[in-house]
Amino acid sequence: HGAVLGGGELLLPGEIRLGAGETYVSPRVHLTYGESGLDSVAARLHRTVRSFSAHPTTPRPLVLNTWEAVYFDHDPTRLLALAEAAASVGVERFVLDDGWFRGRPDDRSGLGDWYIDDVKWPEGLRPLADHVHGLGMQFGLWFEPEMVNPVSDLATQHPEWVLQASPDSPTWRHQKVLDLANPAAAAHLLERIDGLVSEIGVDFIKWDHNRDLHAAVSPHTGRASVHAQTAAFYALLDALRERHPSLEIESCASGGARVDLGVLRRTQRVWASDSNDPVERQRIQRWTGTLIPPELVGSHVGPPIAETTHRAASLPFRMTTALFGHAGIEWDITRADEGEREALRRWAALYRELRPLLHSGVTVRSDEVDDQTLLHGVVAADGSRAVYAWVRLGTSVDGFTPRTRIPGLPAAQRYRLRMREDLGRVARHQVADPAWTDAGVEASGAFFETVGVPLPLLAPGAALLIEAVRA
Repeated sequence: HGAVLGGGELLLPGEIRLGAGETYVSPRVHLTYGESGLDSVAARLHRTVRSFSAHPTTPRPLVLNTWEAVYFDHDPTRLLALAEAAASVGVERFVLDDGWFRGRPDDRSGLGDWYIDDVKWPEGLRPLADHVHGLGMQFGLWFEPEMVNPVSDLATQHPEWVLQASPDSPTWRHQKVLDLANPAAAAHLLERIDGLVSEIGVDFIKWDHNRDLHAAVSPHTGRASVHAQTAAFYALLDALRERHPSLEIESCASGGARVDLGVLRRTQRVWASDSNDPVERQRIQRWTGTLIPPELVGSHVGPPIAETTHRAASLPFRMTTALFGHAGIEWDITRADEGEREALRRWAALYRELRPLLHSGVTVRSDEVDDQTLLHGVVAADGSRAVYAWVRLGTSVDGFTPRTRIPGLPAAQRYRLRMREDLGRVARHQVADPAWTDAGVEASGAFFETVGVPLPLLAPGAALLIEAVRA
């Protein structure tokens, strides 16, 4: 008796046709296992991804992305003020999102016309980029290169570049897909992006992809073209970074719809979800983080009321959630009060302190208390230190928290465990904390792993940072 596991590319009928002497090489398939559960699976996958040549080697800059701050309403004065506010709280990379190019008042038109809108930006984008650089930040810019709105100059001039079964194929999000396997279409995109990166001074691209490849039939060949489209997308990324080796690229596809090992061999960041609601983000980041190390996963502090769910969340909870990834802000902080800005400054300093650990260590989890509670953290590769988030998403029937395992610390070494409330007092749902929390507690890694300690019972929508340092 035996079992066979296999994997391969799901090709559409007729997509690959081999003539005499031709070959087809399938994508590489990775299989892994975990002798001690999902954490050991994650550790193997993280080591693999961190070995890729494209994996970033510099500290991950704290980001501010303008999307939820201004959407399509690009006013230079307002965005210059937002850049100054960003720099004042410790942001290191300022990213201008959708809305900067011609014919783009909303998402119904303009895609494909990668020319700066001289109505919104009469002096171009170089002054903004120069101002951002002068404030000590990198400048990033949003593109959705593979897409085209039917209402655009590009679609009108080159209907033969559109990947579709027929001209009346339906749109999705008011857009269709460009046929990158058409050499002329790919060359046009490379020329436009390359030119703008050089002209403006772009350090980072958020590369979006907001629809699936439905009815992906190339008018160039008359055949299904998902394989060819994917290969051409990779070739475009490779060509762009060959021209601009220091350029960093984020893969975004309505959030995390295009996060795979082919993409991770070519990009330095992924966007896990368009939801910045920290309750949803805790679970999104847990499962994304099983596959991908935290330094690649964009995680942003959104506004007090989440744009996607309209749920209110405290600033400490939003900041703690965003800390465990490639952290950023997606909120019009020009409207934040001074108390909120000061909290963001403390958070930025904490991120700079912890990112060498968070972005190189081993991801661990212990989530057995109840289904509304998570404990996750990162342990330094040398075992010297660890930081955990103790998170409550919803209410509990318990009046106290039972002993909770603190995983990942080397068994024979001793550690001091303490709470860190640098980001503000974390709301409790109890009369008093466990007695150890005032002064911390010291024990062996084996004790923390197998016996554990009682933790504070938090209010719903709260997260507490816990630090372990080798004694």
